Amino acid sequence: MSEDLVTEVTEESEIVVEEPGQETDPVSSLTADLQRLQAEYANYKKRVERDRSLAHELAVSSVLIELLPVLDDIERAESHGELTGGFKAVADHIASATERIGLSKYGTAGDAFDPQIHEALLHDTSADVTTSTATKILQPGYKFKDRILRPARVGVTDPEDTPVNE
Repeated sequence: MSEDLVTEVTEESEIVVEEPGQETDPVSSLTADLQRLQAEYANYKKRVERDRSLAHELAVSSVLIELLPVLDDIERAESHGELTGGFKAVADHIASATERIGLSKYGTAGDAFDPQIHEALLHDTSADVTTSTATKILQPGYKFKDRILRPARVGVTDPEDTPVNE
């Protein structure tokens, strides 16, 4: 032990460590240590819960991503009138289960084009639109909570260029 530090043992078996020229209150230092440990533990619990929640969302997202081609096939079968009988009941159950989990479909013709949620596959110009618009939905997009699982694949129509005045 260093010669600069003085250690005393009191009758209550408390160890008091004092630096030269500084008085230390053992109760306040132990209270500060306890508060620091409690704060560290609370932060640890929050971090573990946040990580657990994130891991759960990532696991659900990866399963839903694998189901997207199945949902596309079901939608195509329905649009061709081939979705009947028992297969329709199964398709309805799959659709309701994915909606309960939190999967939502987005992308309708006429929406404003947003490159963060749309993927432009076709491009056209027209005098009928004033802003870039998703006029054809080639494949719907899907979200799970706030996470985009697949962007909507769209055909975009831009306004025709107006001549620049010189």
